[in-house]
Amino acid sequence: MMIIETERTVLRPFTAGDAADVFAYAQDPRVGAAAGWEAHSSLADSREAIRTRLSFPEMYAVVYRETGHVIGSAGFINRKGIVSDELGFALHPAYWGRGIMPEVVQALLRRGFEQLEMAAVWCVHYTENAQCRRVREKCGFSLVFQEMLHQSKKTDFCVLLRQDWEARQGG
Repeated sequence: MMIIETERTVLRPFTAGDAADVFAYAQDPRVGAAAGWEAHSSLADSREAIRTRLSFPEMYAVVYRETGHVIGSAGFINRKGIVSDELGFALHPAYWGRGIMPEVVQALLRRGFEQLEMAAVWCVHYTENAQCRRVREKCGFSLVFQEMLHQSKKTDFCVLLRQDWEARQGG
């Protein structure tokens, strides 16, 4: 896996040493609930997440350059051992509203469309998740449909097609 740099972040593979930083944001119930997973109740939960779902190909630790700490995760969700065209992300609430995640998502869109040659990238989130909605709006995703999914929550299914992304890039 590669390292991707943005103005304020470095996206890199997770390591076992990231557990305390992951726990710092994953213990907050606002983060897990918005992403569809339980808040971490211990450092062991964060270690297990790093060992499993955060270590898949194309899933990155979001490292804030200013502090060197992992403040979130972002990447293409792994489905049965295969990198999918669905983008997922989580961010420490202390960093919400600063434009960090749109910066990260733009870098991942570039990777998805230019290096991974995806035709489209999907973003799926609970309709009530205002932070995610704002990120997808800033990054050019279009709402395709809404559906009631698990936990009886309305879910937005949004897509960004390669040609629409290219048009936003000026090319």
